Amino acid sequence: MTQSSTILATRGLSKDYPGARALDGVDFDLKRGEVHVLFGENGAGKSTLISMLSGADRPTGGHVEMNGERMDLASVRDARARGISAVFQEFSLIPQMTVRENIFLGDEIRSGPFVNNSRMRRESRRLLEELDFDLPADRPAHLLTRAGQQMVEIAKAFRSELSVLILDEPTASLTDRETDRLFALMDRLTQRGVGIVYTTHRMAEIRRVGDRVTVLRDGGRVDTLPVSETDDDALVRLMTGREVGAIFPEPTPNEPGGEILSLKNVSTVDGSVAEVSMNARRGEIVGLAGLVGSGKSEAMRAAFGILPLAGGEIRYKGGPTTARWSPGRAIRAGFLYLPPDRKAEGLMMERPARENMALAALNAAPFSKGAFLTRAKERQRVAELADWINLSPNSPERDIGLFSGGNQQKAMLARGLSRPFDLVVFDEPTVGVDVGTRAAIYRFIVDLAARGAAVVIVSSDLPEILRLTDRAYVFHSGRVQAELPRSELSEEAVLSHFFRKEDAR
Repeated sequence: MTQSSTILATRGLSKDYPGARALDGVDFDLKRGEVHVLFGENGAGKSTLISMLSGADRPTGGHVEMNGERMDLASVRDARARGISAVFQEFSLIPQMTVRENIFLGDEIRSGPFVNNSRMRRESRRLLEELDFDLPADRPAHLLTRAGQQMVEIAKAFRSELSVLILDEPTASLTDRETDRLFALMDRLTQRGVGIVYTTHRMAEIRRVGDRVTVLRDGGRVDTLPVSETDDDALVRLMTGREVGAIFPEPTPNEPGGEILSLKNVSTVDGSVAEVSMNARRGEIVGLAGLVGSGKSEAMRAAFGILPLAGGEIRYKGGPTTARWSPGRAIRAGFLYLPPDRKAEGLMMERPARENMALAALNAAPFSKGAFLTRAKERQRVAELADWINLSPNSPERDIGLFSGGNQQKAMLARGLSRPFDLVVFDEPTVGVDVGTRAAIYRFIVDLAARGAAVVIVSSDLPEILRLTDRAYVFHSGRVQAELPRSELSEEAVLSHFFRKEDAR
């Protein structure tokens, strides 16, 4: 490799946080026109590395080079001025601002001392059209779907002339069609000589877009090799230092018990759910499949008491819920819903991991005795949960916001073990989670059902629906299009109900 072919490099890059070394002497290089994949378990150092490449954080050791010259990135804005833009897994949008305002946030176009809104509107529309993103420039960000918000984050990265693009789990919230658009866009960029740093936990994406892959483990670089010269098993061994085995557990035939949850002709006030009827029984795993915005998540949010009903009936453990039904009442009754957006809805980011893991069980033994919280029992049980989920670093008193995204996800999912639940709904449970943790989550889900809980999985990851569930409901436009038993669950059968016939045309 000649020096001129390397656009970005790190030399002995390290990063220390109080009580932990997140990155340890990492050497990394990015060539012009390539997609270089960063691969590793949650907490391996991927997010730390890209935060320093993008100017969001500064190293405590080593340095970054661009075009062979050492540089000190003082900020994200400094990195963008040098042609380095990043799209992070955790969104940085201002919810009350419009798409246009978010795209130009911090780099507003001005005419003298005034912001030139008309030019920004034209430029944002041109950019969105170029990217083939169907988004209204003047819509507030909080009114967009999560996929729409992801598109705005991507558009922000294309605001200036690019030399290096950093993409952190960019497809986690995108549909297959939107993912195809992104990959086509990446192909156009690499043909122009742009280097792309790409992090993903999805093995198929490594094969589809990667040229080289660097594996990180425990903050250090294990190896860098061409994607064409490795296979999935080898990557997993490098990532974990061990054999993980099959990702999905073998299906265990369960005879379902009594009905725990029933929705009959349920519609929501916001129109996202329309006359949905479905149920979940003890000991079975029910899948909800469909495109982003199909209503699958909203149906469970309505059942949990988040979305108000316009009509229909929800019955839980044989009794009807009432107008006073709320998430708090649902949890106390043994119904846990784990949302897909851990940062916005699932976690208290400035509180310790201990408090986040125990949040749904504070009124139950062993966490409390009567009206009083038993701190010693809480710490003991949380320590057990931290060991079970392999929290890294294993520091439950550390603020959850200081953990990697994957470890934040694990801490949130650990609530399902914090007390006995009759019904647990996992809404996109493996977003941003590595292969080893994914396998552990799947075993946990299967074990919950084997213990007699009713489990619902809301997922845009079709293999999760096909390999884990006993039956599945397929959603489209807020309605249930089909109910498929395990014997009829196949990719073709599920996908055939993702669109109406007129949509397919």
